[in-house]
Order: sequence, then structure tokens, then C-alpha cells
Amino acid sequence: MNTLLVDAALNFGILAVLGAVLYAAPSPLLNPPAVPFGVRVPPDKARADAVEEQRGRYRGAVLAAAAVVTVVSSALGAALGTLAVGVVGSLLLCVLAAALWVRAHRGIARAKAEGGWYAQARQGAVMDTSLRTDPVRFPWGWAVPALVVIAVSVVVGVIVYPGLPDRIALPERSLDGTVYRMYPTSVWTAFGFVLGQLLLTLTMVVTVAGLLRARADLDVARPVAGAARYRRYLTVMARSMMGIATLMNLMLFGLSALMWSETRSTALTLAVTFVPLVGVLALTGWLVLRVGPSGSRLREGTGEEGTGLVPRDDDRFWRGAGTVYVNADDPAILVPKRVGIGWTVNFGNPRSLVVAALVLAVAVGAAVVQAVR
Repeated sequence: MNTLLVDAALNFGILAVLGAVLYAAPSPLLNPPAVPFGVRVPPDKARADAVEEQRGRYRGAVLAAAAVVTVVSSALGAALGTLAVGVVGSLLLCVLAAALWVRAHRGIARAKAEGGWYAQARQGAVMDTSLRTDPVRFPWGWAVPALVVIAVSVVVGVIVYPGLPDRIALPERSLDGTVYRMYPTSVWTAFGFVLGQLLLTLTMVVTVAGLLRARADLDVARPVAGAARYRRYLTVMARSMMGIATLMNLMLFGLSALMWSETRSTALTLAVTFVPLVGVLALTGWLVLRVGPSGSRLREGTGEEGTGLVPRDDDRFWRGAGTVYVNADDPAILVPKRVGIGWTVNFGNPRSLVVAALVLAVAVGAAVVQAVR
């Protein structure tokens, strides 16, 4: 196949997917419905004209920018024969989308203030103490497959290690594709992917354990249904995250097997890499479409009457267009995101430094493994 066509197709694919993701970014599928562009609004204003106007302006500008950047980057990538152009184009598109997001955020915040959207609203907060006294249990049964994959990897590695050659080839990704470099055979090189499995699984277990005790974002209008829905949400997310850990461990086990057998088949490498990744993407898509932010698409038919309350206007604690939470008076370390699905760190809580240190330690550990292998 013509190399220029391949480079053009790859650059086009990367930018087209990124453009689609950025276009969909303000959708209620990916964000809490009553927090458009990171601005807290009363639920009855989630589809207000000002919100729809900002959403339309953002999407129109992103669509135009994505079209131009995709065409130009694909052409340049084909002419220069490199994927670097696609990477630069992706960064440029992300910067443009971020600027458009900030503009939309400010526009909605201004409309909320000028229109007095919270002037007549009865604000309130609700909590479920049973989330502390009787928390959602860690899904150890769903962690077993990930641990089994690690155990199998260790056993197979111990068996084949004595027969490995003096130098071993390890794949590395670059802008020009996968290349193989030779390294002296050692425990670090032979079991590098297995160590990656251990770090990944440990990180996922710690993360899930923390999320099960994170501050809940319950529905103040229907607190009983909101609490039941949030419990289901925690259960689904915890199980899904351990499922993702299993899929990633399978990918690393496959890469280990290719390395130990000295197999350099591009087809097998792609299969081992992309099949688990497709599984991860499918699971993520299911969470987005069927579960939603904080379980917003999970239904609890309790027949509960509404309280008439709306969530408190807490915009003052959110910086960076609704992406960074800073509240020194909030004891919570993890809080539900305003932008995207999942949780974020309370950067106003000193204990969040422990979370940051753990993340940094994992990143440093992975870098050390990469360096010494």
C-alpha cells in the first residue's frame, strides 16, 4: 500500500476521532445535565436559550476548526511522510476547543447572573449517612480475573525465563510505527510488562476503594431515589473499572508472550493490543450511554414526591471553567466531576496531596521500569 496514503489516512483518522470527541464534549451524555460547560444552573434552566446558544456556537466553531485542521494536517502528513503533523494538529485542535469552552462557560455564567436564575430557587443539599455506615462493598469477585491474569503471567514467565536469549527485543511505539530495540535479558526486561500489570491493578484497586468513599452528588429534588441510584452507580463503576484492569492485564500478558517467544508479527501485535482496547472502549461507551455522569441515566422508580429544592450554586469553588475544584472547607478528597464522567480531586484539601503523591509515585515507578529495562 502507498506509504503516503497510509500516513494521510492515519492523520485523518486521528483528527477525525478527536474532532468528534471535542464536538460531543458539551453533550449531557458526557456531563451532568444541570452543569452545562461547567456552570451550575437550576435543572429547569439546563436547556435555556442562553445555554443552547452557547452550545451551538461552540459546536459550530469546533466543527469548522476540526474540518480545516484535519484536511491540512492530512495533506501535510502525506507530503512529509510522518504522523508528527497529526500530533501537532491534535494539540492545536485541543487548544482551540479549550478556548471555545472557556468562552461558552463565561457566556452562560453571565446569562445566569444577569437573569437571576437562582434568585427565586430554593437551594439545598442532601447526604446519605448510610454511605458511611454501610458503604458499597469493594467488588473483590470482579478483581479476581485481573489477579488471575497476573498469576498466569508470572507462572509462564518463570517457566520461560531460563530459556530466553542473552538479549531480548522489546517493542517501542514511535511516530513512524513500532520499532524493536535489543536489551540485555534481565528480570526487569523480561518481566517489565508483568510489573506493569501489578502497578496497573494496584492503582485501580486503590482508586476504586477511594471512589467508594468519595462524596456523593445526590439529587436534592428526590433524595431517596438519588441515594439508591448513586449506590447502583458506584457498584457499576467499581465493577467496570476492575473489568478494565482485566482487559489491560490481558493486553500486557499478550505483549509479554510475544516478547518471550521473539514473535514480531505486526498482525499479532495489533491483535494483542487492539482487541483489549476495543473492549475497554466498548465498556466506556456503555457507561456513557447507559449509565451517565453520576448515574444520571439509571432509573429508580420509587414514586417519591419532589422536594422542590435545587442544588446549591457552588460555582465559586470551581476554577478553570468548571474543571478544578478548590474548597478548603470541604473535607472530601474526591468529588464528582462537573466536566466529564467520574471524580476529581479537591485541591483545597491538604490530603489531596497524598493522592497526588500516589499518582506521581506510580508514574515515576513506570518511568524507572522503562529506564532500567
